[in-house]
Amino acid sequence: MKKVLLGMSGGVDSSVSAILLQKQGYEVIGITMALSKETDDADAKKVCQELGIEHHFVDMKNEFKKHVIDNFIDCYANAKTPNPCIECNRKLKFGVMFEKAKELGCDYLATGHYANIEYSDKYNQCVLKKGDAIGKDQSYVLYTLPSDMLENVIFPLGKFKTKDEIRKIAKENNLNVVANKPDSEDICFIPDGNYKKFLEENSNIKPKTGNIVLQNGTILGKHSGLYNYTIGQRKGLGIAYKEPLFVLGFNVRKNEVIVGTKEEVYKDFTVVENVNILIDNLGIENLHVKVKTRYSNQESEAILQTIDSNMIKVNFIEPVKALTPGQSAVFYIDDVVIGGGIIKKVD
Repeated sequence: MKKVLLGMSGGVDSSVSAILLQKQGYEVIGITMALSKETDDADAKKVCQELGIEHHFVDMKNEFKKHVIDNFIDCYANAKTPNPCIECNRKLKFGVMFEKAKELGCDYLATGHYANIEYSDKYNQCVLKKGDAIGKDQSYVLYTLPSDMLENVIFPLGKFKTKDEIRKIAKENNLNVVANKPDSEDICFIPDGNYKKFLEENSNIKPKTGNIVLQNGTILGKHSGLYNYTIGQRKGLGIAYKEPLFVLGFNVRKNEVIVGTKEEVYKDFTVVENVNILIDNLGIENLHVKVKTRYSNQESEAILQTIDSNMIKVNFIEPVKALTPGQSAVFYIDDVVIGGGIIKKVD
């Protein structure tokens, strides 16, 4: 019997994943990562007891702080907008946890993500694909998986269409402790969603006023701290001008928020770094792909150009709004994730 280590948060997705894996004939071992002092493994442990599976509670607070929280703070200190879920997947769930799976003699690592991994005849390898659930596909935050790991990762929820199906399975299997639990927060370490308060209380980032300027340097007003603004933002700037203005970017050295017109917030290209390509032996140069530049954004058509082994220039067919350094640009061909990288700069 093949063994699989399943990441379990105590939520309905990972709990139902355990049921599905058992029904598919796997020996399941549950693991809950302690990411902060508030981490509670009670529900995950109870689900494991009810399903008769082994459960581990592993302290990863130091790793989480180093790789996720410190990165989050560093990005905002440098006027970038991070995606902590991507860093958590890169370093912890498919980094530290994958090593734990090998330690425990497991053949596979599984999580409750809404995505698919399948063998592709076209690419002659296992590939990461979009999940089938409309509006819940999580392939965007999984692009950092190493290509050689794909054949050892399972996403049991990938083929389900709705969250209601998952909750139904939990109820049918008497997992009432998790069946109606709400979806988890986007940023697990900021449960109230107030990232500005979090930064002020957990870093040296404090409100520091500076100028709001046009690209030519014209001063229009004052800002309350760079971290209080996001690229593409229109409301709350507190300035008057002859036409609507949007945040275009930041000058960290001068502590300036740079604003411009609607036309200026659209860009023709971007450069991404920390590139990870999931398809082996794929020629990237002049490759036509669709690109998602934020988790919630629609995809845009683009052509890729190689800069070096770590950087790619993404040339958009039509200009794209509010490209944001620190966010990831993820490349797709049809429903297959080709790879991606972190947005470094825009034109």
